[in-house]
Amino acid sequence: MTYLITWVCYGSHLHGQDGSIDRLHNQPGTPTLAADAGRVALEQRLMDQPAYGMDQERREAVLAAIVERCSQNRWALFAAHIRTSHVHLIVDADVTPERVMNDLKSYASRVLNLRGFDAPGRKRWARHGSTRRLYERARVMAAVEYVLKKQGEPMAVFSAEY
Repeated sequence: MTYLITWVCYGSHLHGQDGSIDRLHNQPGTPTLAADAGRVALEQRLMDQPAYGMDQERREAVLAAIVERCSQNRWALFAAHIRTSHVHLIVDADVTPERVMNDLKSYASRVLNLRGFDAPGRKRWARHGSTRRLYERARVMAAVEYVLKKQGEPMAVFSAEY
């Protein structure tokens, strides 16, 4: 099964920010949440660390970790784009998308720790993320296009030849 998986950095996309999503507002083509300054303020008060962002070195380390871990697990990585505040990837795996996402987030954190970028207790990722199943080749191709070419200026990018 092929998945479009997205996760954000800790504190970078808070509920209540214009365009944010939650469990009831997360389907493609449906409205996002309206801006809500009170909800943003509440979310900020609940944070116990500053928001996390990735510079170019961190993005490249995260990309290398994702490529390595996919190879170790024999998951086919079609595309990945590591941005300052979030990660997008298209991967084909024989496990649930939640397992793929959790494994890759953990492995990327481990690599960042080993390379000394942050303290081991640093929160880097939001608690969950988006895991969409792509049932048809046309949807896979559209998702690859989105990940590689619709994210703005390329940052840390992986594209498989297939």
